[in-house]
Amino acid sequence: MPHDPSFIVAIVMVCTGGWLINNWIRAKHGYALEDEWGGKTERKDTTESRAEAQRLVAENRELHGKIDAMQDRLVVLEKIVTDRGYSLSAEIEALRDAPAIGKATTTTERV
Repeated sequence: MPHDPSFIVAIVMVCTGGWLINNWIRAKHGYALEDEWGGKTERKDTTESRAEAQRLVAENRELHGKIDAMQDRLVVLEKIVTDRGYSLSAEIEALRDAPAIGKATTTTERV
């Protein structure tokens, strides 16, 4: 009776897949990884990596502060633009008229 090797291949594939999933979960949570002979590879947690992590945390806090400030400024600008009493066209026309008066007096003085 000939034996089919597909059952053995399936067992090897399931075991290898389980080992890969186990190491992925262990790496994700910071545990030591296992090699194929049962040995462990410890995580290298050096002072440089800790200092880098602390620097990144500080930078992250600073950037969050800047974003919060920008959001506050955006809210103020939105209030200004959407205010019903805000007459932008009238202010633009007032600005157009003011320099024209100033320029007219300076050109007549030069002549």
